[in-house]
Amino acid sequence: MTNYLHKNDLPDGIDFGKSVAVDTETQGLSLVRDKLCLVQLSSGDGDAHIVQMDRSTYDAPKLKALMADTAVEKIFHFARFDLAILKRDLGVDVTPVFCTKVASGLVRTYTDSHGLKNLCQELIGVNLSKQQQSSDWAADNLTQEQIDYAASDVLYLHQLQRILTARLMREGRMDLARACFDFLPARADLDLGGWDGVDIFSHSMRRPKD
Repeated sequence: MTNYLHKNDLPDGIDFGKSVAVDTETQGLSLVRDKLCLVQLSSGDGDAHIVQMDRSTYDAPKLKALMADTAVEKIFHFARFDLAILKRDLGVDVTPVFCTKVASGLVRTYTDSHGLKNLCQELIGVNLSKQQQSSDWAADNLTQEQIDYAASDVLYLHQLQRILTARLMREGRMDLARACFDFLPARADLDLGGWDGVDIFSHSMRRPKD
C-alpha cells in the first residue's frame, strides 16, 4: 500500500482501469469561498494517488481528462459536494458516478449514520481515523499524517461499492440508485447556482432554519 503525492497534475502512465475512487480536500465546505486543494484517486489496488492542485491556475489536463472520461466510472462518498467543486475549479462535468453515501441511504435504512467512517466500520471492519479532517489543506508542504488521511478516503470505496451494490440488488433498488447517481451532476449545478439550501421539490420551497 503506497500513497503517491503529485504536484499540479497526474503523471503520465497511470491507468485506473474502468473505475476510480475519487475524493477532494478543500479549504472548507463553502462552494462560494473555499478552494479545491487536493484530489485523491485510487483504482482499488491499495495505492492512492494524491494531486496537490496549483490553485492559481488549476491547469491539470490529465486529471481533467480522467474526470471527464465517460468510459471510467467515478466512485465518491458524498459525490454532491465533490462534483460541484470539481466543476467549479476544474471546469469538468464528472460522469458516470457511483455515490456510496446515496447507496447507503437507500439500503441501510436501519440507521441514520451514513458517513464514510460508519460505512467502513460496519461493512468492512476498518476504523478510519478522522484526526486530520480539520486540517490546512492549502499548506505548501503536507505532513505525512495529512497524506495518509487524504488517501484513506479513497482506499476503501471500491470495497464499499461492491457491498452496497449487492444490497441494492437484493432490495430491488439498483435502478433507483442509478437514477439518483445520474441526477447528482444536476444537484451539483443547483448547489453552484445558489439552490444549495433549498429543496426545489418541496411544496413550500422554504430554506431550512438554522
